[in-house]
Amino acid sequence: MADPLYFSLWFSSFDPEDMLPHVLAVLRQFPFSAQQPGVTYLSLHPVSWNEPTILEQRFRPGIDPEQAVLIAFDLLHEDYAYVFEAYWDLWILAEGATEWVLQPSPVKFLVHGPEFDEGWSEQAGHIQVDFGLDAPFLQEGVQLTSVAETRVRANVQKLVEFTTSVEKNSGTSARLLWSESEENLAQKLINRLQKVQ
Repeated sequence: MADPLYFSLWFSSFDPEDMLPHVLAVLRQFPFSAQQPGVTYLSLHPVSWNEPTILEQRFRPGIDPEQAVLIAFDLLHEDYAYVFEAYWDLWILAEGATEWVLQPSPVKFLVHGPEFDEGWSEQAGHIQVDFGLDAPFLQEGVQLTSVAETRVRANVQKLVEFTTSVEKNSGTSARLLWSESEENLAQKLINRLQKVQ
């Protein structure tokens, strides 16, 4: 059963003047899709997720992370959340298909101001990366042939390289890769890949 997969990041300081430099540092580590590069969407949410957005903008083609952060900078508040969307290329085997395809897959970067939604950042992270479902990293419904194993490993390697790069280059003080079911992704991967050993 596929689970939503997240990467939560906390920083020792996340005052308004720190928020966007931190998200820029994270975005700079991201391996943007070759087919759909750049930040493709930005939205600003005041006070809580229940309030209407005060800004939503799509970018086709995508824009550089620096440009996206500059747009958000004009409306910087400690009780706002900022959502940046981008794509990275993952190997996907569509249902009923026989050929693996490298295709753009969406990723959301949710930046929670310290006063947003009653301190939601304490629980969810100052920056929370939403990778969508963990299916591309596990492919639980796919028979693991040598080709399938290679594709799954390539996706996992991309995930590991990104999270490691963020850890080394963004100044994060704490981080957590987790799924909604709270099952350990590393253990699920080990169990999955051991089936072809």
